[in-house]
Amino acid sequence: MSDQQHGNKAEIHTLLQPENHNKKYESLFVEIDSGQIKLPMFQREFVWEKEQSAKLIDSILKGFPIGTFIFWKTREELRSYKEVGNHTLPETPKNDYVQYILDGQQRITSLYAIRKGIRITKDGKEIDYQDIFINLNGKLDDDEPIVTTEIPQDAEQGRYVSVHKLLTKNISDFFGSIPIEVIPLIEFYKGRLVNYDFSTITIKDYPIEIACEVFSRINTGGKALTVFEIMVAKTYDEAKGFNLADKYDVLRDGSDEDKKCLALTKFETIPNSLIMQCVAAICKRAIRGRDILKIKREDFIAHWVPMTESLFSAIDFIRSELRVPVSHLLPYPALLIPITYFFYKTNNKKQTLNQGKLLEQYFYWVGLTERYQSSSDSKIIEDFNKMDKIVEDQAPEYTIKEINYEEIKLVHFSSGNAFCKSILCLFAYNQPKSFDTNGSVILDNSNLKIATSRNYHHFFPKKYLKDNVNDAEPNLISNITLIDGYSNKHIIGKKSPKEYIEKLSSKNTEIAESLKSHLISSVGGFGIDENNYEKFIDRRSKAIADALCKKLLIATEK
Repeated sequence: MSDQQHGNKAEIHTLLQPENHNKKYESLFVEIDSGQIKLPMFQREFVWEKEQSAKLIDSILKGFPIGTFIFWKTREELRSYKEVGNHTLPETPKNDYVQYILDGQQRITSLYAIRKGIRITKDGKEIDYQDIFINLNGKLDDDEPIVTTEIPQDAEQGRYVSVHKLLTKNISDFFGSIPIEVIPLIEFYKGRLVNYDFSTITIKDYPIEIACEVFSRINTGGKALTVFEIMVAKTYDEAKGFNLADKYDVLRDGSDEDKKCLALTKFETIPNSLIMQCVAAICKRAIRGRDILKIKREDFIAHWVPMTESLFSAIDFIRSELRVPVSHLLPYPALLIPITYFFYKTNNKKQTLNQGKLLEQYFYWVGLTERYQSSSDSKIIEDFNKMDKIVEDQAPEYTIKEINYEEIKLVHFSSGNAFCKSILCLFAYNQPKSFDTNGSVILDNSNLKIATSRNYHHFFPKKYLKDNVNDAEPNLISNITLIDGYSNKHIIGKKSPKEYIEKLSSKNTEIAESLKSHLISSVGGFGIDENNYEKFIDRRSKAIADALCKKLLIATEK
Protein backbone atom coordinates (compact mmCIF):
# COMPACT_ATOMS: atom_id res chain seq x y z
CA MET A 1 0.00 0.00 0.00
CA SER A 2 1.35 3.44 -0.95
CA ASP A 3 2.07 6.24 1.55
CA GLN A 4 -0.83 8.19 0.06
CA GLN A 5 -3.22 5.28 0.63
CA HIS A 6 -1.96 4.98 4.21
CA GLY A 7 -2.51 8.72 4.63
CA ASN A 8 -6.05 8.57 3.26
CA LYS A 9 -6.89 5.64 5.50
CA ALA A 10 -5.49 7.45 8.55
CA GLU A 11 -7.43 10.59 7.65
CA ILE A 12 -10.70 8.65 7.50
CA HIS A 13 -9.87 6.86 10.75
CA THR A 14 -9.23 10.23 12.45
CA LEU A 15 -12.45 11.65 11.06
CA LEU A 16 -14.64 8.92 12.53
CA GLN A 17 -14.36 10.02 16.16
CA PRO A 18 -17.84 10.83 17.58
CA GLU A 19 -17.87 12.96 20.75
CA ASN A 20 -19.70 11.45 23.71
CA HIS A 21 -21.03 13.77 26.41
CA ASN A 22 -24.07 14.44 28.57
CA LYS A 23 -26.49 17.37 28.51
CA LYS A 24 -28.89 18.56 31.18
CA TYR A 25 -32.60 19.10 30.42
CA GLU A 26 -32.30 22.88 30.52
CA SER A 27 -29.14 22.91 28.42
CA LEU A 28 -30.88 21.07 25.59
CA PHE A 29 -33.60 23.66 25.31
CA VAL A 30 -31.36 26.69 25.65
CA GLU A 31 -29.54 25.37 22.57
CA ILE A 32 -32.84 24.83 20.70
CA ASP A 33 -34.05 28.32 21.68
CA SER A 34 -30.80 29.85 20.43
CA GLY A 35 -30.93 27.98 17.12
CA GLN A 36 -27.88 25.82 17.89
CA ILE A 37 -29.92 22.60 17.85
CA LYS A 38 -32.35 22.20 14.97
CA LEU A 39 -34.98 19.66 14.00
CA PRO A 40 -34.27 18.50 10.43
CA MET A 41 -37.48 18.17 8.44
CA PHE A 42 -37.37 14.65 7.15
CA GLN A 43 -40.41 13.14 5.47
CA ARG A 44 -42.18 11.81 8.54
CA GLU A 45 -44.38 12.85 11.45
CA PHE A 46 -42.20 14.05 14.30
CA VAL A 47 -44.62 14.61 17.19
CA TRP A 48 -45.42 11.78 19.54
CA GLU A 49 -48.83 11.27 21.06
CA LYS A 50 -49.19 12.95 24.43
CA GLU A 51 -49.36 9.55 26.16
CA GLN A 52 -45.93 8.64 24.75
CA SER A 53 -44.52 11.92 26.04
CA ALA A 54 -45.98 11.23 29.49
CA LYS A 55 -44.34 7.79 29.48
CA LEU A 56 -41.01 9.43 28.59
CA ILE A 57 -41.23 11.82 31.58
CA ASP A 58 -42.18 8.87 33.78
CA SER A 59 -39.02 7.01 32.68
CA ILE A 60 -36.84 10.05 33.42
CA LEU A 61 -38.30 10.52 36.90
CA LYS A 62 -37.74 6.83 37.66
CA GLY A 63 -34.15 7.04 36.42
CA PHE A 64 -34.58 4.69 33.47
CA PRO A 65 -32.32 5.18 30.42
CA ILE A 66 -34.18 6.72 27.49
CA GLY A 67 -31.61 6.20 24.76
CA THR A 68 -28.88 8.34 23.25
CA PHE A 69 -29.40 11.49 21.19
CA ILE A 70 -27.25 11.74 18.06
CA PHE A 71 -26.35 15.19 16.69
CA TRP A 72 -24.65 16.06 13.44
CA LYS A 73 -22.68 19.28 13.89
CA THR A 74 -22.12 20.98 10.56
CA ARG A 75 -22.30 24.22 8.63
CA GLU A 76 -24.28 22.48 5.90
CA GLU A 77 -27.82 23.80 5.61
CA LEU A 78 -30.68 21.30 5.81
CA ARG A 79 -34.42 21.70 5.53
CA SER A 80 -35.59 22.07 9.13
CA TYR A 81 -38.71 22.91 11.08
CA LYS A 82 -39.41 26.60 11.53
CA GLU A 83 -41.95 26.02 14.26
CA VAL A 84 -43.25 23.36 16.62
CA GLY A 85 -46.97 23.74 17.10
CA ASN A 86 -47.68 27.31 18.18
CA HIS A 87 -44.02 28.02 18.93
CA THR A 88 -41.66 29.63 16.37
CA LEU A 89 -38.10 28.35 16.31
CA PRO A 90 -35.24 30.80 15.76
CA GLU A 91 -33.18 31.10 12.60
CA THR A 92 -29.48 30.23 12.70
CA PRO A 93 -27.07 32.78 11.23
CA LYS A 94 -25.61 31.75 7.87
CA ASN A 95 -22.36 29.71 8.05
CA ASP A 96 -22.73 29.12 11.81
CA TYR A 97 -22.42 25.61 13.16
CA VAL A 98 -25.74 23.82 13.70
CA GLN A 99 -26.42 20.57 15.54
CA TYR A 100 -29.05 18.63 13.60
CA ILE A 101 -30.83 15.87 15.47
CA LEU A 102 -30.26 12.62 13.59
CA ASP A 103 -31.62 10.31 16.26
CA GLY A 104 -33.88 11.26 19.16
CA GLN A 105 -36.02 13.78 17.29
CA GLN A 106 -39.27 12.34 18.66
CA ARG A 107 -38.00 12.37 22.24
CA ILE A 108 -36.44 15.86 22.11
CA THR A 109 -39.50 17.35 20.40
CA SER A 110 -41.75 15.87 23.07
CA LEU A 111 -39.55 17.15 25.90
CA TYR A 112 -39.35 20.57 24.26
CA ALA A 113 -43.13 20.70 23.77
CA ILE A 114 -43.66 19.98 27.46
CA ARG A 115 -41.05 22.52 28.53
CA LYS A 116 -42.61 25.25 26.37
CA GLY A 117 -46.23 24.26 26.99
CA ILE A 118 -46.77 23.96 23.25
CA ARG A 119 -50.15 23.28 21.64
CA ILE A 120 -50.10 21.16 18.49
CA THR A 121 -53.01 20.39 16.18
CA LYS A 122 -52.91 16.80 14.98
CA ASP A 123 -55.63 15.00 13.00
CA GLY A 124 -57.94 17.94 13.61
CA LYS A 125 -57.49 17.71 17.37
CA GLU A 126 -55.47 20.09 19.55
CA ILE A 127 -52.89 18.55 21.87
CA ASP A 128 -51.89 20.74 24.80
CA TYR A 129 -48.56 19.64 26.25
CA GLN A 130 -49.27 21.54 29.45
CA ASP A 131 -51.73 18.78 30.24
CA ILE A 132 -49.18 16.20 31.40
CA PHE A 133 -49.23 15.70 35.16
CA ILE A 134 -47.25 14.04 37.95
CA ASN A 135 -49.34 12.12 40.44
CA LEU A 136 -47.85 13.22 43.74
CA ASN A 137 -49.44 10.21 45.47
CA GLY A 138 -47.61 7.83 43.13
CA LYS A 139 -44.54 5.84 44.07
CA LEU A 140 -41.30 5.89 42.07
CA ASP A 141 -40.59 2.25 42.86
CA ASP A 142 -44.06 1.17 41.74
CA ASP A 143 -44.73 -0.44 38.35
CA GLU A 144 -47.68 1.89 37.86
CA PRO A 145 -46.79 5.15 36.04
CA ILE A 146 -46.77 8.32 38.11
CA VAL A 147 -47.13 10.58 35.05
CA THR A 148 -50.51 10.87 33.37
CA THR A 149 -52.32 12.96 30.75
CA GLU A 150 -55.52 13.36 32.77
CA ILE A 151 -56.45 14.23 36.34
CA PRO A 152 -59.11 11.84 37.69
CA GLN A 153 -62.40 13.53 38.63
CA ASP A 154 -62.18 12.14 42.16
CA ALA A 155 -58.53 13.20 42.62
CA GLU A 156 -57.58 14.81 45.92
CA GLN A 157 -57.07 18.57 45.56
CA GLY A 158 -53.44 19.58 44.95
CA ARG A 159 -52.18 16.04 44.38
CA TYR A 160 -51.43 16.46 40.64
CA VAL A 161 -48.95 18.98 39.25
CA SER A 162 -48.37 19.98 35.62
CA VAL A 163 -44.90 19.01 34.38
CA HIS A 164 -44.79 22.22 32.34
CA LYS A 165 -45.47 24.34 35.45
CA LEU A 166 -42.99 22.29 37.45
CA LEU A 167 -40.25 23.14 34.94
CA THR A 168 -41.10 26.81 34.40
CA LYS A 169 -42.24 28.09 37.81
CA ASN A 170 -40.46 28.76 41.06
CA ILE A 171 -41.28 26.49 43.97
CA SER A 172 -42.73 29.50 45.81
CA ASP A 173 -45.37 29.83 43.07
CA PHE A 174 -46.97 26.59 44.29
CA PHE A 175 -47.60 27.89 47.80
CA GLY A 176 -51.34 28.14 48.45
CA SER A 177 -52.35 25.89 45.54
CA ILE A 178 -51.06 22.61 46.94
CA PRO A 179 -50.65 21.21 50.47
CA ILE A 180 -47.49 22.45 52.14
CA GLU A 181 -46.36 18.89 52.92
CA VAL A 182 -45.91 18.03 49.22
CA ILE A 183 -43.65 21.03 48.47
CA PRO A 184 -40.48 18.97 49.17
CA LEU A 185 -41.79 16.30 46.79
CA ILE A 186 -42.24 18.90 44.05
CA GLU A 187 -38.68 20.12 44.64
CA PHE A 188 -37.48 16.52 44.42
CA TYR A 189 -39.24 15.85 41.10
CA LYS A 190 -38.06 19.12 39.59
CA GLY A 191 -34.49 18.22 40.54
CA ARG A 192 -34.90 14.77 38.96
CA LEU A 193 -35.93 16.38 35.66
CA VAL A 194 -33.56 19.35 35.37
CA ASN A 195 -30.55 17.35 36.57
CA TYR A 196 -31.17 14.30 34.41
CA ASP A 197 -28.13 13.49 32.26
CA PHE A 198 -29.14 12.96 28.63
CA SER A 199 -26.59 10.85 26.80
CA THR A 200 -25.54 12.47 23.50
CA ILE A 201 -23.18 11.69 20.64
CA THR A 202 -22.02 14.52 18.36
CA ILE A 203 -20.44 13.87 14.99
CA LYS A 204 -18.80 17.01 13.65
CA ASP A 205 -17.99 18.10 10.09
CA TYR A 206 -18.79 14.72 8.57
CA PRO A 207 -20.04 14.53 4.99
CA ILE A 208 -23.77 13.79 5.19
CA GLU A 209 -23.39 10.29 3.74
CA ILE A 210 -20.89 9.37 6.49
CA ALA A 211 -22.97 11.05 9.20
CA CYS A 212 -25.97 8.97 8.20
CA GLU A 213 -23.87 5.82 7.98
CA VAL A 214 -22.76 6.42 11.59
CA PHE A 215 -26.39 7.01 12.52
CA SER A 216 -27.57 3.78 10.89
CA ARG A 217 -24.85 1.79 12.70
CA ILE A 218 -25.63 3.30 16.11
CA ASN A 219 -29.40 3.37 15.72
CA THR A 220 -30.26 -0.27 16.40
CA GLY A 221 -33.73 0.23 17.84
CA GLY A 222 -35.28 3.06 15.84
CA LYS A 223 -36.35 3.51 12.25
CA ALA A 224 -33.41 4.26 9.98
CA LEU A 225 -33.64 7.27 7.71
CA THR A 226 -34.16 6.51 4.05
CA VAL A 227 -32.08 8.07 1.28
CA PHE A 228 -35.17 10.00 0.20
CA GLU A 229 -35.72 11.42 3.69
CA ILE A 230 -32.11 12.53 3.89
CA MET A 231 -32.21 14.11 0.43
CA VAL A 232 -35.44 15.94 1.31
CA ALA A 233 -33.49 17.71 4.04
CA LYS A 234 -30.21 18.06 2.15
CA THR A 235 -31.59 19.53 -1.09
CA TYR A 236 -33.99 22.04 0.47
CA ASP A 237 -33.37 25.52 -0.97
CA GLU A 238 -35.79 28.21 0.14
CA ALA A 239 -34.34 30.85 -2.20
CA LYS A 240 -34.84 28.61 -5.25
CA GLY A 241 -38.18 27.33 -4.00
CA PHE A 242 -36.97 23.73 -4.10
CA ASN A 243 -38.59 21.34 -1.66
CA LEU A 244 -38.00 17.72 -2.70
CA ALA A 245 -40.94 16.40 -0.68
CA ASP A 246 -43.30 18.76 -2.53
CA LYS A 247 -41.60 18.10 -5.89
CA TYR A 248 -42.10 14.37 -5.48
CA ASP A 249 -45.77 14.82 -4.49
CA VAL A 250 -46.36 16.88 -7.66
CA LEU A 251 -44.45 14.34 -9.77
CA ARG A 252 -46.63 11.55 -8.41
CA ASP A 253 -50.04 13.25 -8.13
CA GLY A 254 -49.80 16.42 -10.22
CA SER A 255 -51.03 19.90 -9.27
CA ASP A 256 -53.23 22.69 -10.60
CA GLU A 257 -50.22 24.09 -12.48
CA ASP A 258 -48.59 20.79 -13.51
CA LYS A 259 -51.03 18.17 -14.76
CA LYS A 260 -48.49 15.67 -16.09
CA CYS A 261 -47.79 13.16 -13.34
CA LEU A 262 -47.14 9.50 -12.59
CA ALA A 263 -50.73 8.93 -11.48
CA LEU A 264 -52.05 10.15 -14.84
CA THR A 265 -49.75 7.71 -16.68
CA LYS A 266 -50.74 4.89 -14.27
CA PHE A 267 -47.15 4.63 -13.04
CA GLU A 268 -47.93 6.01 -9.58
CA THR A 269 -46.52 2.93 -7.80
CA ILE A 270 -42.95 3.95 -8.67
CA PRO A 271 -41.23 4.47 -5.27
CA ASN A 272 -39.44 7.68 -4.32
CA SER A 273 -36.20 5.71 -3.90
CA LEU A 274 -36.24 4.88 -7.61
CA ILE A 275 -36.77 8.55 -8.47
CA MET A 276 -33.60 9.34 -6.48
CA GLN A 277 -31.76 6.69 -8.50
CA CYS A 278 -32.96 8.25 -11.76
CA VAL A 279 -31.48 11.60 -10.69
CA ALA A 280 -28.18 9.92 -9.79
CA ALA A 281 -28.18 7.99 -13.08
CA ILE A 282 -28.20 11.11 -15.23
CA CYS A 283 -26.12 13.19 -12.81
CA LYS A 284 -23.38 10.73 -11.79
CA ARG A 285 -23.99 7.56 -13.85
CA ALA A 286 -24.38 5.79 -10.52
CA ILE A 287 -27.37 4.77 -8.40
CA ARG A 288 -26.15 3.47 -5.04
CA GLY A 289 -27.37 5.18 -1.89
CA ARG A 290 -23.94 6.55 -1.05
CA ASP A 291 -23.66 7.99 -4.58
CA ILE A 292 -27.02 9.72 -4.25
CA LEU A 293 -26.04 11.25 -0.90
CA LYS A 294 -22.86 12.68 -2.43
CA ILE A 295 -24.76 14.72 -5.02
CA LYS A 296 -24.40 18.41 -4.21
CA ARG A 297 -27.56 20.37 -3.57
CA GLU A 298 -27.13 22.61 -6.61
CA ASP A 299 -26.41 19.61 -8.89
CA PHE A 300 -29.45 17.71 -7.65
CA ILE A 301 -31.71 20.71 -8.17
CA ALA A 302 -30.22 21.36 -11.62
CA HIS A 303 -30.92 17.76 -12.69
CA TRP A 304 -34.45 17.46 -11.27
CA VAL A 305 -36.34 18.84 -14.28
CA PRO A 306 -34.14 17.03 -16.87
CA MET A 307 -34.72 13.80 -14.91
CA THR A 308 -38.50 14.22 -14.89
CA GLU A 309 -38.53 14.96 -18.63
CA SER A 310 -36.46 11.86 -19.40
CA LEU A 311 -38.49 9.75 -16.94
CA PHE A 312 -41.71 10.65 -18.74
CA SER A 313 -40.02 9.93 -22.08
CA ALA A 314 -39.14 6.47 -20.73
CA ILE A 315 -42.70 5.92 -19.48
CA ASP A 316 -44.17 7.12 -22.79
CA PHE A 317 -41.95 4.63 -24.63
CA ILE A 318 -42.93 1.75 -22.34
CA ARG A 319 -46.63 2.61 -22.60
CA SER A 320 -46.83 3.33 -26.33
CA GLU A 321 -44.14 1.15 -27.94
CA LEU A 322 -44.01 -1.78 -25.50
CA ARG A 323 -47.71 -1.32 -24.69
CA VAL A 324 -47.21 -1.86 -20.97
CA PRO A 325 -49.98 0.40 -19.67
CA VAL A 326 -49.41 0.25 -15.91
CA SER A 327 -46.41 0.11 -13.58
CA HIS A 328 -47.52 -3.07 -11.77
CA LEU A 329 -46.80 -5.08 -14.91
CA LEU A 330 -43.13 -4.04 -15.09
CA PRO A 331 -40.84 -7.04 -14.48
CA TYR A 332 -38.80 -4.64 -12.33
CA PRO A 333 -39.64 -0.98 -11.63
CA ALA A 334 -35.85 -0.45 -11.82
CA LEU A 335 -36.05 -0.95 -15.60
CA LEU A 336 -37.11 2.69 -15.68
CA ILE A 337 -33.63 3.79 -14.55
CA PRO A 338 -31.54 2.71 -17.58
CA ILE A 339 -34.33 3.67 -20.00
CA THR A 340 -34.57 7.12 -18.38
CA TYR A 341 -30.78 7.35 -18.75
CA PHE A 342 -31.13 6.44 -22.46
CA PHE A 343 -33.61 9.26 -23.14
CA TYR A 344 -31.50 11.73 -21.18
CA LYS A 345 -28.51 10.86 -23.39
CA THR A 346 -30.61 11.35 -26.55
CA ASN A 347 -32.07 14.67 -25.32
CA ASN A 348 -35.49 13.00 -25.24
CA LYS A 349 -35.61 12.58 -29.01
CA LYS A 350 -37.96 9.92 -30.32
CA GLN A 351 -36.09 6.65 -30.68
CA THR A 352 -35.30 5.31 -34.14
CA LEU A 353 -37.01 2.11 -35.30
CA ASN A 354 -33.82 0.17 -34.57
CA GLN A 355 -33.35 1.78 -31.15
CA GLY A 356 -36.94 0.87 -30.28
CA LYS A 357 -36.33 -2.78 -31.14
CA LEU A 358 -33.09 -2.83 -29.14
CA LEU A 359 -34.76 -1.24 -26.11
CA GLU A 360 -37.57 -3.81 -26.33
CA GLN A 361 -35.00 -6.60 -26.56
CA TYR A 362 -33.24 -5.22 -23.48
CA PHE A 363 -36.54 -4.89 -21.57
CA TYR A 364 -37.49 -8.54 -22.13
CA TRP A 365 -33.93 -9.79 -21.60
CA VAL A 366 -33.82 -8.22 -18.13
CA GLY A 367 -37.19 -9.69 -17.14
CA LEU A 368 -36.79 -13.17 -18.58
CA THR A 369 -33.28 -13.63 -17.14
CA GLU A 370 -34.45 -12.17 -13.79
CA ARG A 371 -31.38 -9.98 -14.02
CA TYR A 372 -32.25 -7.64 -11.16
CA GLN A 373 -33.17 -10.40 -8.71
CA SER A 374 -29.93 -9.76 -6.80
CA SER A 375 -27.09 -7.21 -6.85
CA SER A 376 -29.38 -5.03 -8.92
CA ASP A 377 -27.48 -1.77 -8.32
CA SER A 378 -24.24 -3.03 -9.85
CA LYS A 379 -26.08 -4.65 -12.77
CA ILE A 380 -28.02 -1.47 -13.55
CA ILE A 381 -24.74 0.48 -13.55
CA GLU A 382 -23.31 -2.12 -15.95
CA ASP A 383 -26.38 -1.69 -18.15
CA PHE A 384 -25.63 1.98 -18.71
CA ASN A 385 -22.98 0.65 -21.12
CA LYS A 386 -25.73 -1.17 -23.01
CA MET A 387 -27.77 2.04 -23.16
CA ASP A 388 -24.72 3.88 -24.54
CA LYS A 389 -24.57 1.30 -27.34
CA ILE A 390 -28.26 1.72 -28.14
CA VAL A 391 -27.86 5.52 -28.14
CA GLU A 392 -25.35 4.94 -30.96
CA ASP A 393 -27.89 2.69 -32.75
CA GLN A 394 -25.71 -0.34 -32.04
CA ALA A 395 -26.79 -3.67 -30.56
CA PRO A 396 -25.38 -4.51 -27.11
CA GLU A 397 -23.88 -7.93 -26.55
CA TYR A 398 -26.10 -10.41 -24.67
CA THR A 399 -26.11 -14.04 -23.81
CA ILE A 400 -29.58 -14.91 -25.06
CA LYS A 401 -30.90 -18.40 -25.55
CA GLU A 402 -34.09 -19.35 -27.34
CA ILE A 403 -37.12 -19.60 -25.06
CA ASN A 404 -38.07 -23.26 -24.71
CA TYR A 405 -41.82 -23.75 -24.71
CA GLU A 406 -41.43 -26.95 -22.65
CA GLU A 407 -40.05 -24.74 -19.87
CA ILE A 408 -42.91 -22.26 -20.27
CA LYS A 409 -45.37 -25.13 -19.70
CA LEU A 410 -43.97 -25.64 -16.19
CA VAL A 411 -43.93 -21.99 -15.06
CA HIS A 412 -46.27 -21.33 -12.15
CA PHE A 413 -48.04 -17.98 -12.19
CA SER A 414 -46.88 -15.36 -9.69
CA SER A 415 -47.74 -11.69 -9.97
CA GLY A 416 -44.44 -10.81 -8.28
CA ASN A 417 -42.08 -12.91 -10.41
CA ALA A 418 -40.08 -11.06 -13.11
CA PHE A 419 -40.27 -13.97 -15.59
CA CYS A 420 -44.06 -14.16 -15.22
CA LYS A 421 -44.36 -10.40 -15.43
CA SER A 422 -42.45 -10.40 -18.70
CA ILE A 423 -45.08 -12.77 -20.09
CA LEU A 424 -47.83 -10.54 -18.69
CA CYS A 425 -46.18 -7.64 -20.54
CA LEU A 426 -46.34 -9.77 -23.67
CA PHE A 427 -50.07 -10.32 -23.05
CA ALA A 428 -50.54 -6.57 -22.55
CA TYR A 429 -48.59 -5.84 -25.77
CA ASN A 430 -51.20 -7.80 -27.72
CA GLN A 431 -53.86 -5.42 -26.34
CA PRO A 432 -56.20 -8.10 -24.99
CA LYS A 433 -59.86 -7.93 -25.95
CA SER A 434 -62.86 -8.70 -23.80
CA PHE A 435 -64.37 -12.12 -24.52
CA ASP A 436 -67.94 -10.82 -24.37
CA THR A 437 -67.71 -7.53 -26.32
CA ASN A 438 -64.32 -7.57 -28.08
CA GLY A 439 -63.68 -4.22 -26.43
CA SER A 440 -60.28 -3.33 -25.03
CA VAL A 441 -59.52 -4.69 -21.56
CA ILE A 442 -58.71 -1.80 -19.23
CA LEU A 443 -55.79 -2.70 -16.98
CA ASP A 444 -55.33 -0.88 -13.70
CA ASN A 445 -52.69 -1.06 -10.96
CA SER A 446 -55.34 -1.65 -8.31
CA ASN A 447 -56.53 -4.78 -10.18
CA LEU A 448 -53.05 -6.24 -10.72
CA LYS A 449 -51.46 -6.15 -7.26
CA ILE A 450 -51.67 -9.84 -6.35
CA ALA A 451 -52.26 -13.11 -8.18
CA THR A 452 -55.93 -13.16 -7.13
CA SER A 453 -56.61 -9.67 -8.50
CA ARG A 454 -59.58 -9.18 -10.86
CA ASN A 455 -57.66 -8.67 -14.13
CA TYR A 456 -56.06 -12.13 -13.86
CA HIS A 457 -58.25 -14.93 -15.23
CA HIS A 458 -57.53 -18.65 -15.38
CA PHE A 459 -58.74 -19.61 -18.86
CA PHE A 460 -59.51 -23.08 -17.51
CA PRO A 461 -61.09 -21.99 -14.19
CA LYS A 462 -59.53 -23.48 -11.08
CA LYS A 463 -62.85 -24.81 -9.78
CA TYR A 464 -63.60 -26.49 -13.11
CA LEU A 465 -60.18 -28.21 -13.17
CA LYS A 466 -60.52 -29.34 -9.57
CA ASP A 467 -63.88 -30.97 -10.26
CA ASN A 468 -63.15 -32.39 -13.71
CA VAL A 469 -59.42 -32.94 -14.39
CA ASN A 470 -57.48 -35.11 -11.99
CA ASP A 471 -54.17 -33.73 -10.69
CA ALA A 472 -54.34 -30.71 -13.02
CA GLU A 473 -52.25 -27.71 -11.95
CA PRO A 474 -54.43 -24.66 -12.73
CA ASN A 475 -52.01 -21.96 -11.65
CA LEU A 476 -49.72 -22.00 -14.69
CA ILE A 477 -48.72 -18.84 -16.52
CA SER A 478 -49.97 -20.40 -19.78
CA ASN A 479 -53.45 -20.66 -18.23
CA ILE A 480 -53.56 -16.95 -17.38
CA THR A 481 -55.35 -14.32 -19.46
CA LEU A 482 -55.87 -10.61 -18.80
CA ILE A 483 -59.58 -9.82 -18.87
CA ASP A 484 -61.98 -7.41 -17.18
CA GLY A 485 -63.11 -8.20 -13.65
CA TYR A 486 -66.83 -8.28 -14.53
CA SER A 487 -66.49 -11.05 -17.13
CA ASN A 488 -64.20 -12.96 -14.82
CA LYS A 489 -66.69 -13.01 -11.96
CA HIS A 490 -70.17 -12.77 -13.49
CA ILE A 491 -69.94 -14.48 -16.89
CA ILE A 492 -67.24 -17.14 -16.68
CA GLY A 493 -67.12 -18.21 -13.04
CA LYS A 494 -66.40 -21.95 -12.82
CA LYS A 495 -67.74 -22.90 -16.26
CA SER A 496 -65.67 -24.97 -18.67
CA PRO A 497 -63.94 -23.07 -21.52
CA LYS A 498 -66.10 -24.92 -24.08
CA GLU A 499 -69.27 -23.82 -22.31
CA TYR A 500 -68.44 -20.17 -21.72
CA ILE A 501 -66.76 -19.60 -25.11
CA GLU A 502 -69.80 -21.08 -26.91
CA LYS A 503 -72.11 -18.90 -24.81
CA LEU A 504 -70.02 -15.76 -25.43
CA SER A 505 -69.82 -16.52 -29.17
CA SER A 506 -73.53 -15.85 -29.48
CA LYS A 507 -72.98 -12.32 -28.10
CA ASN A 508 -69.58 -11.59 -29.60
CA THR A 509 -69.36 -12.37 -33.32
CA GLU A 510 -65.67 -11.43 -33.21
CA ILE A 511 -64.77 -13.99 -30.53
CA ALA A 512 -62.00 -15.45 -32.73
CA GLU A 513 -60.30 -12.03 -32.84
CA SER A 514 -60.76 -11.70 -29.08
CA LEU A 515 -59.04 -15.02 -28.48
CA LYS A 516 -56.14 -14.17 -30.81
CA SER A 517 -55.43 -11.08 -28.69
CA HIS A 518 -54.74 -13.53 -25.85
CA LEU A 519 -52.36 -15.64 -27.98
CA ILE A 520 -55.08 -18.26 -28.52
CA SER A 521 -55.25 -18.63 -32.28
CA SER A 522 -58.14 -21.09 -32.57
CA VAL A 523 -60.75 -22.94 -30.51
CA GLY A 524 -60.11 -26.36 -32.03
CA GLY A 525 -56.36 -26.07 -32.32
CA PHE A 526 -56.02 -25.23 -28.64
CA GLY A 527 -58.30 -28.01 -27.37
CA ILE A 528 -61.02 -25.64 -26.15
CA ASP A 529 -63.82 -27.44 -28.03
CA GLU A 530 -63.04 -30.61 -26.10
CA ASN A 531 -61.93 -29.02 -22.80
CA ASN A 532 -58.50 -30.56 -23.28
CA TYR A 533 -56.38 -28.78 -20.67
CA GLU A 534 -53.12 -30.55 -21.53
CA LYS A 535 -53.45 -29.60 -25.20
CA PHE A 536 -54.33 -26.02 -24.33
CA ILE A 537 -51.26 -25.57 -22.13
CA ASP A 538 -49.01 -27.14 -24.77
CA ARG A 539 -50.25 -24.93 -27.63
CA ARG A 540 -50.43 -21.72 -25.67
CA SER A 541 -46.94 -22.27 -24.21
CA LYS A 542 -45.66 -22.64 -27.77
CA ALA A 543 -47.42 -19.40 -28.80
CA ILE A 544 -45.92 -17.56 -25.80
CA ALA A 545 -42.41 -18.90 -26.46
CA ASP A 546 -42.53 -17.90 -30.15
CA ALA A 547 -43.72 -14.39 -29.29
CA LEU A 548 -41.01 -13.93 -26.64
CA CYS A 549 -38.31 -15.02 -29.06
CA LYS A 550 -39.46 -12.28 -31.44
CA LYS A 551 -39.13 -9.74 -28.63
CA LEU A 552 -35.62 -11.01 -27.97
CA LEU A 553 -34.84 -10.75 -31.72
CA ILE A 554 -34.30 -14.52 -31.92
CA ALA A 555 -35.23 -16.23 -35.16
CA THR A 556 -37.25 -19.37 -34.43
CA GLU A 557 -37.65 -22.47 -36.58
CA LYS A 558 -41.16 -23.02 -37.88
